[in-house]
Amino acid sequence: MNVKLLNQPFEHIDAELKLEFVTPKGLETHPHSALLTQAGFKADQEQLCALHEHRLLVCGIDATQSDELYRSAMAAAIKAAMNFTYASLKCAQYTPEHFRALIEGVVLGSYKFESYKSDPKPFKLSEVIFSNDNHDGSSNAFDVLETTLHQTLIIAKATNFVRNLVNQTPYDMTPQMMAVTADKLAAANNLECTILDVNALEKEKMNAMLAVGRASSNPPRLIHLAYKPANPKKVITLVGKGLTYDSGGLSLKASTSMVTMKMDKAGACAVMGIIKAVSELKLDIEVHAFVGAVENMIGGNAYKPDDVLVAKNGKTIEVRNTDAEGRLVLADVLGYAQENVKADYIFDYATLTGACMVALGPYTTGVMGHNEELKQEWLSAAEASGEYCGILPFNRHLKKLIKSDLADVCNVSSKPYGGAITAALFLDNFIDDDMKEKWVHFDIAGSAYTESAWDVHTYGGTGAGVRMTLNWLMEHCK
Repeated sequence: MNVKLLNQPFEHIDAELKLEFVTPKGLETHPHSALLTQAGFKADQEQLCALHEHRLLVCGIDATQSDELYRSAMAAAIKAAMNFTYASLKCAQYTPEHFRALIEGVVLGSYKFESYKSDPKPFKLSEVIFSNDNHDGSSNAFDVLETTLHQTLIIAKATNFVRNLVNQTPYDMTPQMMAVTADKLAAANNLECTILDVNALEKEKMNAMLAVGRASSNPPRLIHLAYKPANPKKVITLVGKGLTYDSGGLSLKASTSMVTMKMDKAGACAVMGIIKAVSELKLDIEVHAFVGAVENMIGGNAYKPDDVLVAKNGKTIEVRNTDAEGRLVLADVLGYAQENVKADYIFDYATLTGACMVALGPYTTGVMGHNEELKQEWLSAAEASGEYCGILPFNRHLKKLIKSDLADVCNVSSKPYGGAITAALFLDNFIDDDMKEKWVHFDIAGSAYTESAWDVHTYGGTGAGVRMTLNWLMEHCK
């Protein structure tokens, strides 16, 4: 979808369809109030009414008119317009503060993944044009809106880039193909790219990650992408869980639970999307994205419950469940990342636990770590960007649940409670002491993938983590 901004009065812009947002109060004085009322339009949030004789699409918006409401309303309107035969749509501003939300509604709401359809459904709508005029006729500074458009398109397109990666099947997106994808991204965006194969992983003593991938015919890869501007203000490390498929290993998942497990690479995809956007925005921040790309399968050489693994940092891990594999991969990747980059902050993204969905629901990312102020910053960044986050608190008693009598730590809790927190506390064993207050763990198990449309999301990957991270980086790394 081509999104443009024109420095022209709204009425002078040539487009086949006009979009208006109307509040219940605004409906009373609308020029077509009688016709809209006759059609049953009440201006409820996201309620739509098309007056084709006037080439007009009207969308209801709640009187509070927040960014979130404009974003979802625009997404609803775009999805409706895509079912018409109009090639272009125009929209005025509803104050500059809401412009970013409208752009995101267009780009994210119009997203369709049809790579595996033999006969994808085409749509004619190809262009959305915004005026710098407000809907009331007042005008806004064009250069300010132009900057908003430029930045928002980069971030929204990076989100869709992540969605595309998440939605690819495990047959197509193996650990090797994830490395190929990273290499292509590096070439296109002038990033540094380092790939570690099995031999290199063995030399690095990344035994936990190697154990998880041992039974797969698709060997693991560690990917390191780096964006290094001159004189960066901060150095940020991002770590992503990249399980291109998770069968559960010998602790085999139920068949129904295996469906959608292509999404277990969503954390890895997110960090690739984030560094893509950072490089295109040309931020004065050095960013390192580390991905542990692994496939967890079964076979005669699979790692087993009762195994004890030695992680890269030397700590030993008792395995009691091979389906708690993502934390094993992250243990080694976190160790490698800290050894190779001295960062100001380290953030990891992982579809780590179903327990996070139980705690927070399917739309919300779990935020965990030691630094209370830093976690609060992320809640604000999520809210400002249109993502949902909730803090899950650590405590010393939960940490006892991953104690092992055989090794330094156990990969699963001894009690079936607080699973998202105990998984994060497991990762804490692999965070260096000087980075404890600079680390945040994001459990995106619920927020990274959806099987039913909501807000700007359609079926499949959502791109969780991208928008809120870019918001945090642009706000806190100035």
